[in-house]
Amino acid sequence: MALTGAVLLAAALTVSGCSSSAPSTSSTSTSASSASSPGAAPTTSDQLQNDYQQVIANVLPSVVQITTASGLGSGIVYDDKGDIVTNAHVVGTATTFDVTLANSTTTLPATLVGSYPDSDLAVVRLSSPPSGLRPASFADSGKVEVGQITLAMGSPLGLSSSVTEGIVSATGRTVSEPNGGGSPGATIGNMVQTSAAINPGNSGGALVNLSSQVIGINTLAAVDQETNGSAAPGIGFAIPSATITNIADQLIKSGKVTNSGRAALGITARTYYGSDFKPAGAVVVSVTSGGPAASAGLQAGDVITQLGSTQITSLSSLTTALASLTPDSKVTVTYQRSGQTKTADVTLGTLSATS
Repeated sequence: MALTGAVLLAAALTVSGCSSSAPSTSSTSTSASSASSPGAAPTTSDQLQNDYQQVIANVLPSVVQITTASGLGSGIVYDDKGDIVTNAHVVGTATTFDVTLANSTTTLPATLVGSYPDSDLAVVRLSSPPSGLRPASFADSGKVEVGQITLAMGSPLGLSSSVTEGIVSATGRTVSEPNGGGSPGATIGNMVQTSAAINPGNSGGALVNLSSQVIGINTLAAVDQETNGSAAPGIGFAIPSATITNIADQLIKSGKVTNSGRAALGITARTYYGSDFKPAGAVVVSVTSGGPAASAGLQAGDVITQLGSTQITSLSSLTTALASLTPDSKVTVTYQRSGQTKTADVTLGTLSATS
């Protein structure tokens, strides 16, 4: 099903830094006055409620429902040409889609522009865009701040044009998605964590601030392994708007991604198992000629055990560590070769659709 994925809290969530200042939003407070007579109802300020309703009126028309042969998800109108950005796991392997605009029951045909599973993002395009499309406004996600009020918009459980409310719980999260069920199993850095409810069908929808700007795409909710994989209340994750606009612009322009903004070593690797048959690193299977690892002297057969200060015990942990770094940054790689521990200073490259 093309529904929201889930992250295993105990195994797949890592933390990598925090963003700084936030965009301006309406600052409101709710107050109650004492009743002047017994039985009189307290009075409250309606300002915050009015702010919520204004944001919904501004942004909800930009949020759509996307249906494939295997399920449904959500999307965000990106421009007035009919381009819609969503999650790669919503589109899956499909190339044609039915799109339903907000407050409409009419489905519109759409086709795939391009998909980039490494960042779990895709763009579809309406075949005959109607007049009056409402492209969303995207915020500078570098200014998202913990405590900022957020609204999550989408089609949870097929309930189109639904809205839930919460706050930004954290920024800079690095999260590994599960692999399977339509999910590409991507490891994504700098995600926004929110307490706004995200449920199956919300994937690809908008996480919005009180300035009516999209700060992220709702992507997955956490599950609690101790409760048989049920949803962990109030822990959801959204791909930040900076990643969305970077990937979407490239997909719209050329149908592929050549500059992901993600760090890469320029290797193919797999998990290495020690003599006790337990994961003990990431063994290099091959190196890209002229790539960062090759330039630093790494070879096939080397077992990477540390990236910077992060211990590497598997291919997954290496991928997670790289997701928290940026291209052109320098990092010390610790590895084993022929039983000896060695180090190499590597200037990281950029992960592309073909690397």
